[in-house]
Amino acid sequence: MIIRDRPSGFRLFLMLRGSVLPRILPALTINIIIATLVTLSHGDLFELKITLTTIPFSLIGLPISIFLGFRNNAAYDRFWEARKLWGELVLKSRNLSRQCRSLIHDPHPAVASNGVGDIRIRMVYRTIAFAHALKNLLRNQDNGKEFQQWLTTQELTESGRFRNKPDFLMQCMGADLQRCLQEKRIDSCLAANIDNTLSALTSAAAACERIRNTPIPFSYTLLLHRTAYIYCFLLPFGLVDSIGFMTPFVVAVVAYTFFGLDALGDEIEEPFGTESNDLPLDAICRAIEIDLRESIHDVHIPPAMLPVNYCLT
Repeated sequence: MIIRDRPSGFRLFLMLRGSVLPRILPALTINIIIATLVTLSHGDLFELKITLTTIPFSLIGLPISIFLGFRNNAAYDRFWEARKLWGELVLKSRNLSRQCRSLIHDPHPAVASNGVGDIRIRMVYRTIAFAHALKNLLRNQDNGKEFQQWLTTQELTESGRFRNKPDFLMQCMGADLQRCLQEKRIDSCLAANIDNTLSALTSAAAACERIRNTPIPFSYTLLLHRTAYIYCFLLPFGLVDSIGFMTPFVVAVVAYTFFGLDALGDEIEEPFGTESNDLPLDAICRAIEIDLRESIHDVHIPPAMLPVNYCLT
């Protein structure tokens, strides 16, 4: 995710970081070259004069703009829903840490120095592992040290049998909660509150998987992509007779807008990736880790992640 103040004046036109321009530059360059050649030849292809008016482009341009807007709205809805779900994960993680520390009876305070032998600390650590495991699942990444360091040796061994690591961790949470009930370390009504929090975490994770595994229909995206490109590449023939030498400039502006909207929709459609405009899942997981480790008085708190070259991953 790009994190920076909005520049003003001429600097706004020179920014490349976070812009879709590098992604569309090859197609945009070819389009401008074609527009320049059409202008120099006055629309003649060898001895054939290609005559087009602006009327078909006016008729087609408006629907393309509307449908590009609809598609980008759908893509942004996916992006914003994903951000809300991860905000819910942050909230429920904090709630779960508080509930484990305050509702599960134990004569000793819940502090990190107790180690994973303390069921409360183990559940807090497992919540941190859950966030990292979900991030890796959504990004199709291997679970590294950031996930493994929070689990016991037995849990780490058993997790190898599961493709869905977040679901495995929730099952471990349920088993520990059942153990607390059997040992009468928590009242059943209070255990139900913790179980509701675990269910909310599972629900948020499943919703993220739904977004990840259900893209916008490909045929819809392909139709808009083809139509926008055909429109922009034919546009010089419809403008050259009416605006002359200004044709390449007008075509460049129109093509930049259409190509840019098309590329932007592709970029934000999958919010869990690692591109510049995707969600900063690494930073959100680090924030969860900091909050939960502070709640159990851990002395080794990592720093919050900061943007690098205005990009927060």
